[in-house]
Amino acid sequence: MSSTPAAPADAAARRAVKPVICYPNDTLPVPDLALYSRARESAVKTGEVRVPPRDAACFEVPAGHFFRITSIEGPQVGDLNLWNKTDLSERFYSGKTRALHGTHITTGERMWTSFPHLRPMATVVADTLGWYGIDEFGGSVHDVIGTRCDPYTGNLLAGSQYHHCCHSNLTRALADHLGVSPAEAEPHVHDVLNVFMCTGFTRGTGQYFMKASPVRPGDYLEFFSEIDLLGSLSACPGGDCSAEHSSDTAACYPLLVEVFAPAEGALGDWKSPPPNGYDRSHGRG
Repeated sequence: MSSTPAAPADAAARRAVKPVICYPNDTLPVPDLALYSRARESAVKTGEVRVPPRDAACFEVPAGHFFRITSIEGPQVGDLNLWNKTDLSERFYSGKTRALHGTHITTGERMWTSFPHLRPMATVVADTLGWYGIDEFGGSVHDVIGTRCDPYTGNLLAGSQYHHCCHSNLTRALADHLGVSPAEAEPHVHDVLNVFMCTGFTRGTGQYFMKASPVRPGDYLEFFSEIDLLGSLSACPGGDCSAEHSSDTAACYPLLVEVFAPAEGALGDWKSPPPNGYDRSHGRG
């Protein structure tokens, strides 16, 4: 029996059907980037966290503050988790962010929270790699398509017991920050924003690919915190992800997270966005 069925007579016509955008985003709330820019001018640095190579660290950002992730010593990608600081069940929803904005995000686009909240949690306000766009292979930077390198897939594919992949790094960092066991922390670790990572899908097989990140020391991705945030960032063991993403041999470098507070009154009457307005009745009165 053939594994590939014969194409029907109207195969070409079926393939020629034009695509339709699933979620037209022209009615999304528009971030006031001009306001954020003015507030950023007066902002002062209030703290920083240095994320070691092949490890992760947590940080906190109050609503209305800014945080910046910077490459500081060499080309390095980072896996970012974000939660509502006071309710870890509200966390970054990569799938919906991807559906609303696309496979990669940049200035003016947002990281959205999980159901039932579905609200902006962080808005990208600056991206020094914004020039990269989409390359000839379909690759771009800052993806919301990859899940995070993890020990379970490594064990499945290679029988390995590797503990410094991003999933484990994020688990350890969150456990330490909360003062709980890794087993208690792990369920909160979720699909990431792959900061600086250059990725896409192959045209022939549709497989997820990575290539050397264009990031260089001094490049950064900066956000405005829309709600009180707890973040965790892993400096991926793949370094710039040019060859491997769970490796003790790839060149890896630290990442720097800095937090900035705007001057009092700089945001005017800005308010943190409320949770989603859906009534949650689900058709049951």
